[in-house]
Amino acid sequence: MTRTELAQQIIDTCLKMNASGLNQGTSGNVSARWQDGMLITPSGVPYEKLTPDSIVYMDSTGQAEADKIPSSEWHFHLSCYQARPELNAVVHNHALNTAAVSILNESIPAIHYMVAVTGTDHIPCVPYATFGTHELADIVAEGIKTSKALIMQHHGMLAMEINLEKALWLAHEVEVLSALYLKVRAITPDVPVLSAEEMQRVLGKFKTYGLKTGK
Repeated sequence: MTRTELAQQIIDTCLKMNASGLNQGTSGNVSARWQDGMLITPSGVPYEKLTPDSIVYMDSTGQAEADKIPSSEWHFHLSCYQARPELNAVVHNHALNTAAVSILNESIPAIHYMVAVTGTDHIPCVPYATFGTHELADIVAEGIKTSKALIMQHHGMLAMEINLEKALWLAHEVEVLSALYLKVRAITPDVPVLSAEEMQRVLGKFKTYGLKTGK
């Protein structure tokens, strides 16, 4: 795949993310691994105005190409690629239900077997840090090591996968699970969950689950 093709995939992912209601305006950001660094959406540009040339390349040290300003969240995107070398795309947004869970500062437990799409038995909520900081990048890097999806306290969500298609798919799953969790939690604070043993069985099955596309 050429850089232009991957950049267009990033734009398409952003447009799908907003069209589906997962994100509003330019509050989210999307990236994909490229060469020794990544391609990432620029800062503050409406998605419908993006062109492949708008997408910013940053190397593994965080150096952006000349005359382009990357998303203010580039630090945690880069930290994700360093923490999970087998994964190649990051989708971040402020989806309504997941952002609501983030305000509660709660992880989503094993309320449904689909939680296992994250690669673990819950969707963790990582501690708050100011957006665009190295502190937040360090927190995200630690969380992403065990779960491919994170809730970020008082912020939103992050999903990481082998490609952009799967990362967006995972983000949708997290938002659905967040909506389900909020509905059940509104009825009872003692939310029923699947057992640890059952989640281990499901995690075994999910090793071959999902989209079968590659990089």
